[in-house]
Amino acid sequence: MVLKKNFIRHGWLALLLLVLGSNIALYHTTFGVNILPENTNGVVIGSMFDLVLVSPILLIAWLRKWNWKLFIVTMASGLILVRFFIPMEFLAPFEAVTWIGFAIEGFLISLEILLIATLFKYLPGIIHSVKKNPLPVIFSFTDAVHEKVNDVPIIRVICSEILMFYYAFASWRKKPTVNNHNFTLHQKSSLVALQLMLVHAIIFETIGIHWWLHDKSLILSAVLLILNIYSVILLVADIQAVRLNPLRVTGKRMYISLGLMKRMKISWSDIEEVIEEPKILQKKPPKDTIEFIARDFEQVQPDVILKLKYPVEATLIMGIKKKYNQVAIRVDDPEKFKSVVKEKLSK
Repeated sequence: MVLKKNFIRHGWLALLLLVLGSNIALYHTTFGVNILPENTNGVVIGSMFDLVLVSPILLIAWLRKWNWKLFIVTMASGLILVRFFIPMEFLAPFEAVTWIGFAIEGFLISLEILLIATLFKYLPGIIHSVKKNPLPVIFSFTDAVHEKVNDVPIIRVICSEILMFYYAFASWRKKPTVNNHNFTLHQKSSLVALQLMLVHAIIFETIGIHWWLHDKSLILSAVLLILNIYSVILLVADIQAVRLNPLRVTGKRMYISLGLMKRMKISWSDIEEVIEEPKILQKKPPKDTIEFIARDFEQVQPDVILKLKYPVEATLIMGIKKKYNQVAIRVDDPEKFKSVVKEKLSK
């Protein structure tokens, strides 16, 4: 059944590529140009229909994310693609229609710029709210932002970047909170060592490749240098976020994160079952399971899997939201963690 669903999904992508490829071939190959009729208006209208309506529907079917905003954005993008796919000698009678796409995209970009300006306008108040909040910054910052600004993808991405720079440059005086309600996930693993190895590898690779590329392609050398610097900042920030944000248990819920890559709030009322059977824990978890397991040099398994009553939302890298039905967790003190979870659930 799963294979059938994947086959159908990839079929939508294949059809999308076929539609785009056939329209490119029609206007940009010798064979395509030769088969065009003398009056090309009908063909151009058909190509516009493909790019503005058929392609967005196929793209949404492949992404499995239907909403009106995405549909309008993809239609506007299709109108813009028309300008690049169809030569102006054929498109001239319909040129005015294609400007609608630019107008829609410009309007949406203006709205996003307005939202970003609103975020920075309220940033001092957001920082003040975060300082008063007892929760970890990785949770309290996004909560404070959502109180002031609409929860849209561009704001999530910017919040993710702000958190990255905070943990990379402004969190070194902070110390992890140690008490009976916090549980570390990384101390008995090689996660930090692996991250530091990656940092060193990127630094040495940057020095070597940048030196070699500098004389051959200055632009490519600069782009790779920027990407590598960003990667180092991200890894350093992730290490700090792992260190400073252990799993936190409160009276109402559990706050769990694994660096900047994933985080989740789970209310005790959301949990249906605590799975501890070794045979189940050793199996490969299904796709609807999110894993909070620190990477190690050897294969490790979770200490417990929390089966949820209904899908609960988690926040991934770049603020991406996704829902999961199960949560696999590995902590440094599993027995104590299990007893605390059972105690909270019994209440």
